[in-house]
Parts: sequence; structure tokens; C-alpha cells
Amino acid sequence: MLADNIFAKIIEGKIPARIIHDDAHCLAFHDVHPQAPVHVLIIPKKIIPTHDTLTAEDGPLVGHLNLVAVKLAGELGLADGYRLVINCKDQGGQTVPHLHMHLMGGRPLHWPPG
Repeated sequence: MLADNIFAKIIEGKIPARIIHDDAHCLAFHDVHPQAPVHVLIIPKKIIPTHDTLTAEDGPLVGHLNLVAVKLAGELGLADGYRLVINCKDQGGQTVPHLHMHLMGGRPLHWPPG
């Protein structure tokens, strides 16, 4: 049984999502509250509460998430650039206790982000 959060429920198929990638290790879907014209969430299927709880054994999985981001950026027309964001814990802006990566693009993204 996965952790009890919205992403776990999406992985389990209990909550619908606009899924654009699904493999043995991760799932990617459009954010329901996009902050850019393209805003996709990439989540591991393994329960990892936050970036801070990653272990050495998670290295290949994190690499896979990044490679999926590259693939999706190409498929979603982000040739001019994009941003990858991983928020960590409350003060880092993490709102769901399940590691996830935001892939955003489709417009100029300014710095600092906020």
C-alpha cells in the first residue's frame, strides 16, 4: 500500500490525472494548477516523502526522473528551455509529502522564482 496522499492515489488509479508518461518507475501528468503554459509533475512510484529522504540506492531512480524530464521536454515543445523544480519540505514549498519534480516551460521563466 502506498502512502496516503494525492500522488499515491493517482498512482493507484483512485484519482484521475492527465497522464502523459507511465513506466515501471514513475508517472508524469499535467499539474491541475499550472504555473506556466507547460507544467508537468514527474513522480516516482516508490514512496519517497521528500528530497531529504533520498538514499544512495535512489540514485538510479532520480537519474531516471531527470531523463524522463528531458524526454517530455522534447515531446512538449520546450526546445527554447524549461525549468525543473524539486521543492523540499514546508519551507521549500513542498505541499505533497511525496517526492516530485515540476517540469515547467512555454514562457520566459524569471529568477528569482519567488
